[in-house]
Amino acid sequence: MAQSENHDEIRHDSRPQTDDTDALQAKVLTVSDGVVAGEREDKSGEALVSSLSSAGFQVVEHRAVADGVDSVAESLIDMVSGFAGLVITTGGTGFTERDLTPEGTLRVVERNAPGIAEAMRLANPLGRLSRGMAGIAGKSIILNTPGSTAGCVECFEAVADVVPHALRLLHGERLH
Repeated sequence: MAQSENHDEIRHDSRPQTDDTDALQAKVLTVSDGVVAGEREDKSGEALVSSLSSAGFQVVEHRAVADGVDSVAESLIDMVSGFAGLVITTGGTGFTERDLTPEGTLRVVERNAPGIAEAMRLANPLGRLSRGMAGIAGKSIILNTPGSTAGCVECFEAVADVVPHALRLLHGERLH
């Protein structure tokens, strides 16, 4: 990952878009002061990239941003702009003072998808401590997952079977 000029964000360069119209695309946003400061490895973000790839998604971007409502909202706005796919966050969904990912996400989503968030919370008993949400922004679905490596993967895997269907519906396919 390369440090950006504003030092509040780290990002991997996006892979070029492919001509494969059937490939579902995804982006990962790690929300962590420690990762951005270089004090912690981005294990949860890397785990999500691996899990998404295993589920058949082409991960076209992975970046890290500092905790905070504005930093999360600004990153998500940038990530969904002109993008039709899944944007999944890891981190910032708990109860500490800096856990503000859902609040930043609320500034971006146009419609909530509470059933998806509820299903993610049911993946593990500790899911009840997650304030993460799911929603639609433009042609993208945004999912908030916990910052723990196991938690973020469990939450994604809990909805991995329905997300492709939801994306295809969002993109205008008539599947029924």
